[in-house]
Amino acid sequence: MTKRILITGSTGFIGRNLNERLRDDYSISAPTHDELELLDALAVAGFLKRNKFTVVIHTATWDATRNSKKDISKTLSNNLKMFSNLIQCNEHYGKLIYYGSGAEYGREHWTPRMREDYFNKYIPGDDYGLSKYTMSKYAERIGNAYNMRLFGVFGKYEDWEIRFISNACCKAVWDLPITVKQNVFFDYLYVNDLAEITKWFIENDPKNKFYNVCTGKVFDLVTLAKKVLAASGKNLKILIGQQGLGKEYSGDNTRLISEIGNYKFQDIDASIKELYNWYLANKRSIPIDRLKTDK
Repeated sequence: MTKRILITGSTGFIGRNLNERLRDDYSISAPTHDELELLDALAVAGFLKRNKFTVVIHTATWDATRNSKKDISKTLSNNLKMFSNLIQCNEHYGKLIYYGSGAEYGREHWTPRMREDYFNKYIPGDDYGLSKYTMSKYAERIGNAYNMRLFGVFGKYEDWEIRFISNACCKAVWDLPITVKQNVFFDYLYVNDLAEITKWFIENDPKNKFYNVCTGKVFDLVTLAKKVLAASGKNLKILIGQQGLGKEYSGDNTRLISEIGNYKFQDIDASIKELYNWYLANKRSIPIDRLKTDK
């Protein structure tokens, strides 16, 4: 029987990509915000009781970024409300897969290649990180909830005004210099790989509750900018704002790889080339004026 999957946040960056890449293999329900208000406990409970999903994939998040119209003061409360409304109905679905964040480890205390046991050494100081941290503390006690903890994820449909690799691709498309506020090492995961790894979590019963979902490789932003230029075939400037290196954002993926096997991540150069070509094909939907001022 075909597995029935609920994807929350299906119009967002990750949710939209998941919907596209999973719908050929599963029966997907991807309600919009108007169709299912995740902050409404009764609406969520009724929806889950009626549909009896095999897996709920929770991608929705109240991440009030600097380019968002969302009220940043509601980040903590709304993220926890949405999560709580889903997890308190866990008897009505097979399992919950949700996307955590390296922010759970506490931005102020990031170290290179953090392991899962680094969790709980520090409590995050920002509301977004605290919301993800609290969700994990809750999920620890729930048998059918699993955290795919993400670091840098990139791909089509992300907010190209503020997300580095997409922003660099769009600037290259328009022959603008690529800007780096400060160089820093990141572990970036292509969204296509995230979808494939999510399939493993759908099809298998993980041995642990929390997994760093990352490539295990890091690249600094200047190197990534050069890769974008190589993909574009253009010789554009790379402008660096602040000298020195920022704090590395990366995780140790040993636990993940030990369970899913020797997964072959898509080559970073091929991924960037694919993404650049997508933006090039959609150039008319990228207003150049919104690229001239960095956010």
